[in-house]
Amino acid sequence: MSNPVTDPRWEIEPLIVRTRRIDDPGELIPLLPDADQLAWVHGGDGLVGWGRAARFGWTGPERFAEADRWWRALANRAVVRDDIDSPGSGLVAFGTFTFSDQSEGSLLVVPEVVVGRRDGVCWLTTISRAITAAPALETASPPRTSAVTLDDDDSRRAAWRDIVATAVDRIAADELDKVVLARSVDVVATEPIDVRHPLRRLAQEYPSCWTFHVDGFFGSTPEMLVRLEGGLVTSRVLAGTIRRSGDDHRDLALAASLARSSKDLEEHEYAVASVAEALAPACTGMNVPESPFVLHLPNVMHLATDVTGVLREEASALSLAAALHPSAAVGGTPTADAVRLIEEIEGMERGRYAGPVGWIGANGDGEWGIGLRSAQMLDDGARVRLFAGCGIVADSVPADELAESDAKLVPVRTSLD
Repeated sequence: MSNPVTDPRWEIEPLIVRTRRIDDPGELIPLLPDADQLAWVHGGDGLVGWGRAARFGWTGPERFAEADRWWRALANRAVVRDDIDSPGSGLVAFGTFTFSDQSEGSLLVVPEVVVGRRDGVCWLTTISRAITAAPALETASPPRTSAVTLDDDDSRRAAWRDIVATAVDRIAADELDKVVLARSVDVVATEPIDVRHPLRRLAQEYPSCWTFHVDGFFGSTPEMLVRLEGGLVTSRVLAGTIRRSGDDHRDLALAASLARSSKDLEEHEYAVASVAEALAPACTGMNVPESPFVLHLPNVMHLATDVTGVLREEASALSLAAALHPSAAVGGTPTADAVRLIEEIEGMERGRYAGPVGWIGANGDGEWGIGLRSAQMLDDGARVRLFAGCGIVADSVPADELAESDAKLVPVRTSLD
């Protein structure tokens, strides 16, 4: 492995980074200008950024390792003055990675401006090749999305049910235990969509999720692939889903049935074991709860488990994300067999869907979610491709899985209205 400090490929001009404390600017999403927007927001806190001080993209099985080497080289050469010293202050990069090794679109982007908030402390960071003044912050009210139509006819829905049935047959034949199958639905707009509109709605309506945007890939994910902060590693595993009814009493009963569902508990157990196994070499003192809890979101409920550990060795949030991807929650069990089956029968290009998305700081700490409840802007925003996936096990029912995928499309679909 090359040394990022001496390798001539990483002869990068130093960046000058300045972080200042600022008064609370209010909502973060409306601060975004009309180009090069970046976002990672959770419960009102988080980071938004814009501009491109540096950017690098990769393709192939080494994309995570190459990204990590490039980032360490960039961070080692940066000149940083940080008055806040909080996760997300100082030098940061936003990133998105594809699900497949062979897909294009994995990249890290270092913005020129970052505005952050954490635990009541707010800051502004400027990143450039020369000393620059702090910009004035302005809020924008992007126009509502123009009229949209959903491209999802009966034949496509029937075809996806058939794909699920094929997967169930393969599982019944003992080829594998679980596979996660995804489908896509396109939304076509009469005019290009301003991504700030769906981002703001997602951040407001799903505050317990992580609302993100990098290079046209946006959404609001409930699943934290990995967070690294001060040596503490956390991963939230979601697997097993039921749609909410809208009635509180009925939803309590549904939550209880989800917690007892053998099908969903089996699916969840595979996902938790996958994460614990991937993190074990890098962690000590791991805590893996014996039973999941039910996570309540506005549209669905999930079985959830928070796996934690203490970092054993030098690693970054990005290298941990590489070790975890793809987990059983987005691939299946055994993972290699599941990914091969996905490539064989799914019949679509996932792109960044179900890949890691998030941010990394100069010291390697950061947060990487799984790109779920997500969409990719196409045709300069005139078309948006929505994605949703479901874990398929031996007793999965194709019609039920289609209904579950419909529920998972709701957050992004309604954010476009």
